[in-house]
Amino acid sequence: MLPEHLLNAPVRHRGRYYEEFEPGRVFTHPFGRTVDHYDSLQFTLATAHYNPVYFDGRAAAKAGHRTMPVNPYFVFCTVLGLSVEDLSEMGGAFLGLEQLQFLAFVYPGDTLTARSTVLSRRPSSKTPDSGVVTWLTEGFNQSDVKVVEYQRSNMVPLEGGAA
Repeated sequence: MLPEHLLNAPVRHRGRYYEEFEPGRVFTHPFGRTVDHYDSLQFTLATAHYNPVYFDGRAAAKAGHRTMPVNPYFVFCTVLGLSVEDLSEMGGAFLGLEQLQFLAFVYPGDTLTARSTVLSRRPSSKTPDSGVVTWLTEGFNQSDVKVVEYQRSNMVPLEGGAA
């Protein structure tokens, strides 16, 4: 049983409602994430992404890298995670991802940041208490070099419920 002060604690809603996603609005996500070799190695092995460039220093050097680059799918997942608090923490179904592009290599010690722009929004034709929002998210390294970008769409609840 939870203590009384937790049972009666006020509910804090996190995230944003559909109405807050005006097309063109830009979100500069507040946190960065410094990645290291072990992040990439663990992700690479856990996902069975056996490209030796991401876990064999000799293969990375032979491919022209100064050190093993960070697995680009780990970079994508990290940048997506940096955007969640501003974009999709309210909940709602993830509807898909389009136009994923890896634009530059990321190396251990790089710090990733993210920025998202609202591309579009529309009421849901099947879920009257939600809308569909599409964002362009861009990930950058500490030198402000864009390393990844993609578009994603989510269902987002309307603030007042049904329209």
